[in-house]
Amino acid sequence: MIVQLQLQPVNEQRRMSFWKTKKLSEMTAEEWESLCDNCGQCCLHKLEDEDTGDLYFTSVACKLIDLETCRCTRYSERTQLVPECLDLKQHSFTEYNWLPASCAYRLLNDGKELPPWHPLLSGDSKSAQNAGVSISSYAIKESEVDDIEDLEDYIIEWLE
Repeated sequence: MIVQLQLQPVNEQRRMSFWKTKKLSEMTAEEWESLCDNCGQCCLHKLEDEDTGDLYFTSVACKLIDLETCRCTRYSERTQLVPECLDLKQHSFTEYNWLPASCAYRLLNDGKELPPWHPLLSGDSKSAQNAGVSISSYAIKESEVDDIEDLEDYIIEWLE
């Protein structure tokens, strides 16, 4: 019996690891979107200390997020529905320090590798949840908070 091996063309191999060869600014829309690991951490409300500039994440999530999938339910219109929502592509890549340390956009911008659990490496869209980095196990929707002005009560610490 003869078995034929089918090797992937060089272009396909390059496409599959585009994040290693392209800068964020060079990525196609599809490549850019595929970097999102579905952790939902960027959808958490954040507080900034005006004196120090320190950033604090809370366990309170945007009203548009689906806490099971950690995906935005109205992604294409999110910035119109939630004016505080930021479109990462519309900001300078030097401004990504507010993203969690595990975020692919921040990692790649800082010249670091993707974590082994990232969906582009694992092939599993739920790998962030399986790795314990998604917000699905602890976040609450902002509608569940009695007074959105009391976000200090919901500050969390990252175990990074």
